[in-house]
Amino acid sequence: MNKLSGTITNIQQSGAIILADMDVYGQQISAMLIHSSEQDEWLKPGSNVMVVFKETEVSIAKGLSGKISLRNRFLCHIEAMRKGELLSEISLKYGLYSIVSVITTRAVESLELKVGEQVEALVKSNEVSLMKIN
Repeated sequence: MNKLSGTITNIQQSGAIILADMDVYGQQISAMLIHSSEQDEWLKPGSNVMVVFKETEVSIAKGLSGKISLRNRFLCHIEAMRKGELLSEISLKYGLYSIVSVITTRAVESLELKVGEQVEALVKSNEVSLMKIN
């Protein structure tokens, strides 16, 4: 599980759906949450949280240009790769954080990924969860 610490900067709610924005290492990250009608006390601007997402929810792009609906984009460098027959694990460095992506080995080969290369890690807002930091 990928975990990055951040601070909630904005909360927008419509019914049971919450769009939370966090500052993570100087970058805005969004999480789409489904919640009960009452917000938890910790789910408010200024709260420190852990931004959490699965390795299998991290897509990788090279040379991405133009507009895209994915709000969460991390400019990273590839630190290591472990290629398997079907799946590969890509270890990425994003500032002080490590992010892991699990993608198909076909995708690794198609993108011609190499250690040390700069890529973007992409995560949809609805795949991001938040954890309260005590």
